[in-house]
Amino acid sequence: MLKKILPLMLVPLLMGGCAATFTNLTPKQQMRNANNLYPVEVAMASRQQTLRWDSIKPQIIVGADSYPMRPTPLMSNRWEGLVPVQSGVNVVHYHYKFDFMANAFGPAQPDSASSQDFILLIQDQ
Repeated sequence: MLKKILPLMLVPLLMGGCAATFTNLTPKQQMRNANNLYPVEVAMASRQQTLRWDSIKPQIIVGADSYPMRPTPLMSNRWEGLVPVQSGVNVVHYHYKFDFMANAFGPAQPDSASSQDFILLIQDQ
């Protein structure tokens, strides 16, 4: 009986092992600036042991557009980037997408993780 139940009890552990957690480090409101570029920053944590940290390519997704991010200096799990916002637009909906390679049987396989949606409010001065 235990042999039949044990595999079912392990399924939640296996399913939850690859979850990524995103922490948005960007203020929810920023003052409008002259160059219309607004900095955003995110931290990612993952329990996925097969993830190759050196292969991560993070992006900021705004609608159908994507913008690259770069690693934050002196931090191993944080990235920053700039989001362009047109004049007159006061609300931007965005999320983060991380493409990376994951170890597998044989060659590494591409994988990705996405954050939930975030909102950036642009305030006029």
